Amino acid sequence: MAEYKHGEMNIEVQEKTFAGFIKAATWVAAASIGILIFLALVNS
Repeated sequence: MAEYKHGEMNIEVQEKTFAGFIKAATWVAAASIGILIFLALVNS
């Protein structure tokens, strides 16, 4: 079995996926807050 060497694995794809997830979560949170503010303004 090969020796494990910390820090040698290529993780570019995982980093891009995580960055995309964070960006999407930020957009969803901002949209949710915007919708809640809109609903509060129109008294629904």
